[in-house]
Amino acid sequence: MEPILQVRQLSKRYRNGRGVRNISFEVRRGDVYGLFGPNGSGKTTVLKMISGLCKADSGSVSLFGHDAAEQFEPAMSRVGCIVETADAYDYMSGYDNLKLAARLYPELPKTRIDEVLEWVRLTPYKREKAGGYSLGMKQRLALAAALLNEPELVILDEPSNGLDIEGAVELRELILRLSAQNGTAFLISSHQLDEMERVCSRIGFMYGGAFIREGGIGELTGEESLERTYLSEIRKARGEGGADV
Repeated sequence: MEPILQVRQLSKRYRNGRGVRNISFEVRRGDVYGLFGPNGSGKTTVLKMISGLCKADSGSVSLFGHDAAEQFEPAMSRVGCIVETADAYDYMSGYDNLKLAARLYPELPKTRIDEVLEWVRLTPYKREKAGGYSLGMKQRLALAAALLNEPELVILDEPSNGLDIEGAVELRELILRLSAQNGTAFLISSHQLDEMERVCSRIGFMYGGAFIREGGIGELTGEESLERTYLSEIRKARGEGGADV
């Protein structure tokens, strides 16, 4: 199966010397691909370059066969994303926020807004102003907006931030259902390894702005836990050898 997202040798360096270097991976239809690493490891920078929110110094991004730098609109036409913040207009209701977002997709059926609100469990609160929403509710609203246009790839930056246990479980179930039933692919960043292990089919471990290992869940764990595998890879990256972790 041809990948719908191809990232090749993507690099970005900021004035403070931080950034990412030589990031390469692929996402195929129905994949749930995770970027895992501590805060500051470069996960959000990678997602911002893929979604066009910042420009790479070098490397390339291909979405659905389109070079994202040269053909941005067709490349992003089948992508939904939440990167960095779950923004909403506080003075508008949740429903009206989505109604405004839906103007970008004139062919959407009128029932689509209510459908995605139901998916993220916001139907009882859809007429309330977003300014009164909790952080978790705003996160759900942003997810609903990302799903409006029935995207084939959804990019989510720390999607479980602000969610309680029930919300995190519902998010995980939604991702797995859309992946299995619709073939929707997801690219997710997180620093919560237990959540990633439950939902992802493949993970790229990041540390210090680089990939230190990448592969399927079974391939990465083997006879060890995913946590121990990651800590072992960090020690290798630091040049600390094979000491127990």
